[in-house]
Amino acid sequence: MRKRLVSPIAQGCPVLDDQGWLDVARLARVEVTSEDTFHPIEAALEPGHESGWRAAEPGEQAIRLLFDRPERLTRVRLLFIEPDTPRTQEFVLRWVPSGGRSIRDILRQQWTFAPPDTIREVEDYRVDLANVAVLELAIIPDRSGGGVRASLAQWRIA
Repeated sequence: MRKRLVSPIAQGCPVLDDQGWLDVARLARVEVTSEDTFHPIEAALEPGHESGWRAAEPGEQAIRLLFDRPERLTRVRLLFIEPDTPRTQEFVLRWVPSGGRSIRDILRQQWTFAPPDTIREVEDYRVDLANVAVLELAIIPDRSGGGVRASLAQWRIA
């Protein structure tokens, strides 16, 4: 997987896995603002990993997929798991069309984790985005500003 650490944020044939999800490792470069050595971004983007991605430091983080060729996206699935820390998390999903100069919000969502009862959040969206050059997920792990690190168990796109 091609990736690099970056500063925080201010039409080919798709390659699919056996579940119909795009093979991000083959189709895109990945940029992350932070990454825990034991929880790399591959663990959230590629099937077969259990640990998911986790930021190395607290605060807002971003994960960007920069497609080698513009893609058509019809579905985005996110899985967040927080077994320990009660908190309200917010995330924003954004995209940039091929040739575009500005990033566009797709959606903004908040979720409150309340362990041990509410530890898992699955977001599964149908979208109709043509010529996607960049797809970005920005995560604010704790709306109250606590010292929580962002995490993502799974991110799939089709």
